[in-house]
Amino acid sequence: MTDLTYERVVGHLARLKLTRLPDCLDGLAEEATKAKWTYVEFLDHLLTAEIAARTERDITMKTKLARFPFVKTLEQFDFAYQPSVDERQIKELATLRFVAQGENVLFLGPPGTGKTHLAIALGVRAISQGVSVSFVGLADLLDQLHRDAKEDRLTHRLQMLCRPRLLILDEMGYFPLDRLAAQFLFQLVSRRYLKASLLITSNKSYGDWGEVLADPVLASAILDRLLHHSTTVNIRGQSYRLREKKQAGVFHDLTAPGKEAEA
Repeated sequence: MTDLTYERVVGHLARLKLTRLPDCLDGLAEEATKAKWTYVEFLDHLLTAEIAARTERDITMKTKLARFPFVKTLEQFDFAYQPSVDERQIKELATLRFVAQGENVLFLGPPGTGKTHLAIALGVRAISQGVSVSFVGLADLLDQLHRDAKEDRLTHRLQMLCRPRLLILDEMGYFPLDRLAAQFLFQLVSRRYLKASLLITSNKSYGDWGEVLADPVLASAILDRLLHHSTTVNIRGQSYRLREKKQAGVFHDLTAPGKEAEA
């Protein structure tokens, strides 16, 4: 390949916006020569490299748009530390059949037991499979709803939260919902019912939702729709955060014999 031809090829790649190929062109051309690839095989390797790069960029962008507070994967979850979690059940959820069928998932358990980790990990898995995902903390949503109410944007907020195929609502029950938020949640659940999936984490059992929503009738209506087609994962066990403190030696230092709390 002459220098002129090489420059022309690179120019064509730039005009076609094949941004990955200029970086791997030389290496693949050399490998093609050694392996005696056909022209079609060489083209196949070039396009595979470009598609892989585009897929990686797409996943990175959609992960940012999902607004996860942090990124975790299922491979990072310590099932041995949390034996109440059925690993086979989580792997079944990771197939994302529940998303394809518009079903819901609810993780229930005490604070720190890995609910948010699992929720985010499933969200990350969904994004890698081309599923649109959005993550919302209930505390942040409460603040946003009151701002939206003042600006007459509640309908717009509802429409935005109905768009993703998987919507993760985190920390249901940590803060009581006022009438505005409870009614908004009812509308959101009703709009997404049998159409798109909700994944909710909560530290409250279903029997306590009437208190959280300050309206047992409304709580019953919401749960009726949420649980109709759903999977509930009850998590019981020690806090992940305490485990990390123990591993770091902080928890041990606080409870070590002979050490007294400072005033």
